[in-house]
Amino acid sequence: MKAFILDHYKKKGPLRFGDMSEPEVGDDDVLVQVHAAGLNLLDSKIRDGEFKPILPYRPPFILGHDMAGTVIRVGSNVRRFKLGDEIYARPRDGRIGTFAQLIAVNEADVALKPSNLSMEEAASIPLVALTAWQVLVEAAALKKGQKILIHAGSGGVGSFAIQLAKHLGATVATTTSTANIELVKSLGADVIIDYKKQDFETLLTGYDVVLNSLDGDTLQKSLNILKPGGKLISISGPPDPDFAREQGLNWFLRQLLRLLSLKIRRKARRHRVTYAFLFMRANGDQLSKIATLIEDGIIRPVMDKIFPFAAVNEALAYIETGRSRGKVVVKMR
Repeated sequence: MKAFILDHYKKKGPLRFGDMSEPEVGDDDVLVQVHAAGLNLLDSKIRDGEFKPILPYRPPFILGHDMAGTVIRVGSNVRRFKLGDEIYARPRDGRIGTFAQLIAVNEADVALKPSNLSMEEAASIPLVALTAWQVLVEAAALKKGQKILIHAGSGGVGSFAIQLAKHLGATVATTTSTANIELVKSLGADVIIDYKKQDFETLLTGYDVVLNSLDGDTLQKSLNILKPGGKLISISGPPDPDFAREQGLNWFLRQLLRLLSLKIRRKARRHRVTYAFLFMRANGDQLSKIATLIEDGIIRPVMDKIFPFAAVNEALAYIETGRSRGKVVVKMR
């Protein structure tokens, strides 16, 4: 089968378009013909080698974390899916590889795609939707009447998280550029901070939750808008000791991550708030719930561009500019 392959870690190194063996299908797997694959900055960071200590993939391997497609084979233990089902998924870590014509995925990671979305739209959803769900519903336990700041509201995670937070009944503030104010307003944002002209740190106060996806400086400033008991949740780091334990990392890496997050954890304690790092995990049941929200018209995908499959490298370069509004997808055919 044709695929985009990472032969060795290299910053901004191109993926190789070539042939790989068809994936083996385990008893609990579905084999999927990929129709479209979403791109994420996580793909770029893995390619650049930033995640080697905690996600030790051995090249050559196929990159890609989001996809939508059709089930063409099922393992002997599979009961939830059948041939011909249109599905979407974020395969679990260790089994990624959506930049390919075929992929085998554990059925627990898979859900029927929202019936009102195209394959391309569905492929844009899994990683960002699961991230938003696991931050807002699980980690933050966001409740009606609470206030949340979602940084980078026009991005993939931000555009989904705004809509989910509004559905949960929260008041939503977001940061964005001048060009994207109307977009985040259309998604339901109540308070919009134009980061090119305004400083969120001086304008916001008394917030319950902050979802950070930006740099360390933004992370530090976010502490100042939280009320006592508030939660600062970052998907861009630094990883904390809880994450290290969940990943089963060795003693040395656990100590390293403890040191990397020590400064922000200490500052959070002084502000009487909590800091947590979240690295999303695959979850087909959550994707099923998300599909219902999309089918009910509560949440809509925000798409930027659709590239042809042959242009995966160009699509990665585009999302690395930081200018994409919503998600970027490659279409297989």
